[in-house]
Amino acid sequence: MIYVYIAIAVVVIAVLLALALVAPRLGRRGRIAPPRPGIDYRPGVGDDAEVPRDAAKRSVGTLAPLPPQDVAPIEVAPGEIPPEEVLPLEDIAALPPLEVPAPTAGRLVRLRARLARSQNTLGRGLLTVLSRERLDEDAWEEVEETLLMADVGLKSTAEIVERLRTRTKVLGTRSTGELRALLADELVQALQPEMDRSLRTLPATDRPAVVLVVGVNGTGKTTTCGKLARVLVADGRTVLLGAADTFRAAAADQLETWGSRVGAKTVRGPEGGDPASVAFDAVKRGTEEKVDTVLIDTAGRLHTKVGLMDELGKVKRVVERQGPIDETLLVLDATTGQNGLVQGRVFTEVADVTGIVLTKLDGTARGGIVISVQRELGVPVKLVGLGEGPDDLAPFEPEAFVDALLGDTA
Repeated sequence: MIYVYIAIAVVVIAVLLALALVAPRLGRRGRIAPPRPGIDYRPGVGDDAEVPRDAAKRSVGTLAPLPPQDVAPIEVAPGEIPPEEVLPLEDIAALPPLEVPAPTAGRLVRLRARLARSQNTLGRGLLTVLSRERLDEDAWEEVEETLLMADVGLKSTAEIVERLRTRTKVLGTRSTGELRALLADELVQALQPEMDRSLRTLPATDRPAVVLVVGVNGTGKTTTCGKLARVLVADGRTVLLGAADTFRAAAADQLETWGSRVGAKTVRGPEGGDPASVAFDAVKRGTEEKVDTVLIDTAGRLHTKVGLMDELGKVKRVVERQGPIDETLLVLDATTGQNGLVQGRVFTEVADVTGIVLTKLDGTARGGIVISVQRELGVPVKLVGLGEGPDDLAPFEPEAFVDALLGDTA
């Protein structure tokens, strides 16, 4: 038993001796040594730049997004492009350059050659008959037949022939030059040059000008809208297109392609959607973006389809909730002749047409359709299409048109 007590005492003494030796060293480690003279202890560039190799790596997924209230909104000045709409430089370089349409002033004169196919019937044909030595009843019947074949119309033809008979008898004109001047004067008067042919495309103080384009199927309304956009851009206007033809496949794509060439945006809706809704949105956006003119392309419809004509009336009423429609253009195909007048009468009643656009006037010998359209509908022809080129839509000028029809005569 005594040996056990001796062993315990030895262990206790050993532990006390160990603590006596270790305690002073631990105390010295806890104390901060005084600064040594001559050493700069201030932090320098690059200190603490190294990350320990065993530090945990952070990925994009471990970074929490900033709270919305901590993200400062980006202010965009009027006329500037928001950052989300800015394209990369390589994408900008790949975009096709915007086209610069030809000026509209004198465009009809520059397109004079396009009317050459109409000269034989309405121009030179009349001059050939009128230049005969003796103008008998057969000759005047031939003049009347020529005018009718050119779609001048029955009433207008009778009036023109009567005035020509009187003036040639009184004046006794026989030279080609005199007859040409006499015929040109009569045709210009038949075209009613006093009619207002200006396009109302200037914006009001608080809204853009609104132009509604209507017509039957196949007359070229969408193409006319695209060409008209080029006409307005050439005259310094800013344009927004409304693709309210939601039923014809690719109509909106076609219109958007026309607009993109001259930098005009297009408002479109879902295929088969409500045309009135698209037209309303186009005018609303045009007002917000302060453009000069909003062009609205509507779906083609037969004048005999009551339901479709009622729909056109709805489009007009919905658009007018934001303001009046400044211009309603009826697109007519010049090659349809007198049938176009029947179509025009119905459209003028439903849509309050203010101007006529005659397309496909090149390649037809029926240039007199301009006279009969204006007389029967009481609406001025404001634009004529003389080809398939992008700038072949020209403001109508009676004097230049007649001069082109008659051509150059000796």
